[in-house]
Amino acid sequence: MRRISIIIVGFLMISGLKAQDVMTPELLWKLGRVSAVGITKDGESVVYSVKTYDAEANTGSSKQYIVSIDGGEAVEIESGTSLVADKLVSPNGEYRISIEDMKINKVYGKDYYPKLNKSEVMIYDELMYRHWDTWEDGKFSHIFLHKGNEVKGIDIMEGEPYNCPQTPFGGEEDYTWSHDGKLVVYVTKKKSGKAYALSTNSDIYAYNIESGETTNLTEGMMGYDTNPLFSSSGTMAWLSMKRDGYEADKNDIIVRDGDIQQNLTQHWDGTVNSFLWKKDGSGIYFNAPIDGTVQLFEVDYPDKIKKTPVVKQITKGDFDVRGLVGISGNKMIVSRTDMNHAAELYSINLSNGSMTQITHVNDAHYNAINLSKIERRYVTTTDKKQMLVWVIYPPGFDASKKYPTLLYCQGGPQSALSQFYSMRWNFQVMAAQGYIIVAPNRRGMPGHGVEWNEAISKDYGGQPMKDYLSAIDAVAEKSYVDKDRLGAIGASFGGYSMFFLAGNHEKRFKTFISHDGIFNMKSMYGTTEELFFVNWDNGGAYWETKNKAAMKTYTDFNPINFVNNWDAPILIVQGGKDYRVPDGQAFEAFQAAQLKGIKSRLLYFPNENHWVLKAQNGLVWQHEFFRWLKETL
Repeated sequence: MRRISIIIVGFLMISGLKAQDVMTPELLWKLGRVSAVGITKDGESVVYSVKTYDAEANTGSSKQYIVSIDGGEAVEIESGTSLVADKLVSPNGEYRISIEDMKINKVYGKDYYPKLNKSEVMIYDELMYRHWDTWEDGKFSHIFLHKGNEVKGIDIMEGEPYNCPQTPFGGEEDYTWSHDGKLVVYVTKKKSGKAYALSTNSDIYAYNIESGETTNLTEGMMGYDTNPLFSSSGTMAWLSMKRDGYEADKNDIIVRDGDIQQNLTQHWDGTVNSFLWKKDGSGIYFNAPIDGTVQLFEVDYPDKIKKTPVVKQITKGDFDVRGLVGISGNKMIVSRTDMNHAAELYSINLSNGSMTQITHVNDAHYNAINLSKIERRYVTTTDKKQMLVWVIYPPGFDASKKYPTLLYCQGGPQSALSQFYSMRWNFQVMAAQGYIIVAPNRRGMPGHGVEWNEAISKDYGGQPMKDYLSAIDAVAEKSYVDKDRLGAIGASFGGYSMFFLAGNHEKRFKTFISHDGIFNMKSMYGTTEELFFVNWDNGGAYWETKNKAAMKTYTDFNPINFVNNWDAPILIVQGGKDYRVPDGQAFEAFQAAQLKGIKSRLLYFPNENHWVLKAQNGLVWQHEFFRWLKETL
């Protein structure tokens, strides 16, 4: 640990001696991370928080501010929570809810043998003994109902071994009040063990305060049902996926008024991220990926008339419209990013889609550096499709020079490669170090139609890999690309892509960087937690020898089967608390590379999960990333 501290201090001292005219890892970690608290009750201002990190102390802290929805000078406040509507309080003000952990199941040795309270053993009888980055401890998040200021509430999920909010990523969107405050409506998946591991079937439940009865509102709907939200007149909308076991299915907006239920986005060729009701209940605003960006849309609500709802795009541009904060008058407050800028809050004129920046947390940093040029290109794939490829150039790019070039392979596998701003896989930082970045929207990415998005399932090593190679080959034809200095990088499915391409690249690449990638499809199936993911994407289990789709995955698309072809250096990065892609994947790959005499390095973060979240770990990640490229490219 002392040696790591010395390295960090050294990096900080070196960076302090340089004029920061481009983005650096240190500057990236100095950026304020902006998130909205909400629109004030009077509708005139926005409360937001800014989290900043102290790399030396390895800690982060947050402050809150208030600013007019029209923009202007922001004012720091001690706390703005009381200024915005409290989601925990019912609309009629009579009740509030809280979230508390309840011990339901026995897990530890001391649960079974109280006298052996110093034992450390954990005992499991079924699957889902760990999830994402946490071991199952027998506790479950429950909703408690309180009347007025009562401290002790009623557990409306009493005795149930289910979570609300859902783990690991559920939040406030998993529960809401009905418009009249008579119902608590919440999301949970009432399954356990193997059934939980194999299914995505979450449901939306309504707890009636007067009767104490709970009703399943989405019974018979077999995929994810999430994000319940009521209109001002009491119509409930939610997000729904049709197919059980498919976590990246098309996400549609469903509305129900009495006995009439409609799918507002059924005929629209896209998938919804999140939504808000219009104030008058006449329609819904939502954001969704489209053509390498995330934009704001609206869809009308026909109000019990069975006609096809009309979807209309409101915003356009090379940016992402992220969090939908709220609506005030004719304006919506959102979070917006692009590849050169971290999140800031903007207001959108809902009549014409024009946007006004209302927070300016990081303007001073960006005004002091040179920004990258971001270019759209469309490349013809091997099956004659047109594929969007983002190309990011170094600041001060000079087309008369030659640049080392990196193929970036996105994770997911079905996540949009849009105008996001990552605090780790940051294209601005990479380009600022003198690299051209090639980021293709290969098969399996939303924003290019449902068919394109679904094409990756059961075809990991097929067309998606061809798409990657089509992209790098097309860009490498340019005179400013140094064909002798091509590298490939990626995490998650991108990490899998590195392991696969390392044995199937025909000497295109001089180096690889793989973070939390699948190396051995068989051991991945045997150690991952949510089995619906591998069942859907792999086609089934590795022992299903008569299942052609599965056998193709475990043979033709399994990176471990092509290790004998490895011929380029590889950096392997892994989080110890990543239970989706467990650390054995990295260990197997590193061991293979070492025994084959391939230049390789293992960067292991024992207390990080699928991401790297701590400041000093993040800085080490960045510097090891560029140290490796300097050594091998």
